[in-house]
Amino acid sequence: MSGSPERLVIATRASRLALWQAEHVRGQLVALYPRCRVELLKLTTRGDQILDRSLSKVGGKGLFVKELETALLDGRADLAVHSLKDVPVDLHTPFSLSTILKRDDPRDALVSHEAASLDGLPAGAVVGTSSLRREAQIRLHHPRLEVRPLRGNLDTRLGKLDQHDYAAIVLAAAGLRRLGLAARIRSCLSPEQSLPAAGQGALGIEILEERADLHAWLAPLACARTTACCLAERMVSRLLGGSCQLPLAAFAEADADGTRLRLRALVARPDGSRVVRAEVSGPASDPGELGGQAARALLANGAQDILSGILSPTEP
Repeated sequence: MSGSPERLVIATRASRLALWQAEHVRGQLVALYPRCRVELLKLTTRGDQILDRSLSKVGGKGLFVKELETALLDGRADLAVHSLKDVPVDLHTPFSLSTILKRDDPRDALVSHEAASLDGLPAGAVVGTSSLRREAQIRLHHPRLEVRPLRGNLDTRLGKLDQHDYAAIVLAAAGLRRLGLAARIRSCLSPEQSLPAAGQGALGIEILEERADLHAWLAPLACARTTACCLAERMVSRLLGGSCQLPLAAFAEADADGTRLRLRALVARPDGSRVVRAEVSGPASDPGELGGQAARALLANGAQDILSGILSPTEP
């Protein structure tokens, strides 16, 4: 393997937020390897094309990565940059989640022209979200509000709010901040109000697992603290069959010195009528085991009944 790369191609979705994320990684690579030419390959995914149905009904998170993975397989790209929460937890050969970068704000954010908090909205106000996880928690804490699906890229969602299709919408705070739209945030929801999705706020880099050279070149971009947290979160999702079809949340935080993690997780019915929670703590050196503990605790507390009910087409 040579000491540094000469040319790297990053596969990315063509949305404004995805391009920001790819440019962010490009900037870090250029800083590390000044002689390397880093290019972007912009692609439109199936998930970007289907805007009239919720992700849970059309295939889930994999819709945002398939075209990028095809570019890795046929050699058009060396790496793909993803919002980590969009990356399926069951990546299989020949793909590898090689690098997880430092996490941005993991919280959900409220955007509204009418109120600074969900509590401030009147009964019957329409709140938009693309996530069953967010929907379940909004319905749990605010049963008087009406929750409706909201699809499209970030600019499209904001446009629907500005057209008054919704009284408020809930988005990832990180995406708004990355695009310079932090001023649109009326308030951020605490993990107690809306526990984040596994990997929310973090960027992940996917490559072909056979590319040992890329593993080495990308290693300096990894954040050990974020990686431990996200691997614990993703293990919860993996063991519970996590996808867009399940209202499942998992959020880990590292202590001051990064040696221990606190992991909170939940599974809920989409209507918020039942929520099962778990909280575990343990060494950051074994995030997979910690995620397994949380998943087993959820199952012991009745999560399987919720999951079976959601996935069963005969559930009344």
